[in-house]
Amino acid sequence: MSRSVGVVLPAYRPDTEQFGTYIAAIDDALEPQTIVVELDAPRDGVPARLRSLPAEVHTVPYRRGKGAAITAGFERMETDVLAFVDADGSTPVASLERILAPVTEGRTDLAVGSRRHPDAIVASHQTFARRFLGDGFAWLAGQLLDVRLYDYQCGAKAIDAAAWERVRDHLYEPGFAWDVELVAIAAALDLCIEEVPIEWEDKPGSTVSPIRTSIDLLEALLTARHRSKQLRDDGFHTALAEHLDEPTALVEKDR
Repeated sequence: MSRSVGVVLPAYRPDTEQFGTYIAAIDDALEPQTIVVELDAPRDGVPARLRSLPAEVHTVPYRRGKGAAITAGFERMETDVLAFVDADGSTPVASLERILAPVTEGRTDLAVGSRRHPDAIVASHQTFARRFLGDGFAWLAGQLLDVRLYDYQCGAKAIDAAAWERVRDHLYEPGFAWDVELVAIAAALDLCIEEVPIEWEDKPGSTVSPIRTSIDLLEALLTARHRSKQLRDDGFHTALAEHLDEPTALVEKDR
């Protein structure tokens, strides 16, 4: 029996023409049950231009961050499989289909797209600085977390709905670090994780500041490690948590 699929695209100031073409391609090739656009701080007229797309478009007048937007989108859907992909189209539709396959076929709980996998195809590269920082972060995450991947931050992942129910209450990061938190929590809960090599093309005009984002990611990585150790009943991290303020999960903020 085929499983239903929902796809979320978190967007902040997207190129509307390119964005529309990308969504139409996803709809045409994959025929998901639901496509949800979570649009932050839209410019005047943008929501109206997106109404003709084969997608539900939800807007907020401020910038929530990537993680908060994806979480909100996942919470709207009732499909068997939940996926997200970055709005800039860096991940081709064929690669998104490959990421979905191991989850829709029941082989894994979480499929992680990977630009750094040896079998990945990168059509155009990031700047040296961004590649260096990204490679360094991936190495460090592999040392600190319970799962070793080539790439934690690629903007395309798919998760089984039952697995989402298990991780959703443990996600707090509203920004770009949401990806690594998702992977860390999934590993701590002993969910099955599969890394999928993709084709990928760096897109200009990123809203990510390499240095500032790297600092934020490092802080988030340490926090994700702490929370994952708590879930595994690590004595030190459990005791440490007693002296820290308890944050509010993203799903609670969205209610």
